[in-house]
Amino acid sequence: MTLPKRGVPKVILAGVSANLCTGSHMRKLLEQGFEVAVLADATAAAIHPELRDRYQTALTNFRFIANAVMSTEGTVVVM
Repeated sequence: MTLPKRGVPKVILAGVSANLCTGSHMRKLLEQGFEVAVLADATAAAIHPELRDRYQTALTNFRFIANAVMSTEGTVVVM
């Protein structure tokens, strides 16, 4: 990964599958020492009638693990 070589300490993360791709990338980045913010309104997940809303479950988990879970608009304001 070239981000450490460029001195990038923070990553803003979004994705199509919150409970799969976004979650695993977030964990990998955190393990590598990055500060990670997840864009809640730019991330999605499957909804299954018997398995509940996986999107809300993923966001709850992200709030325990990520440095921040924010909206796109809120992130732009902070930047």
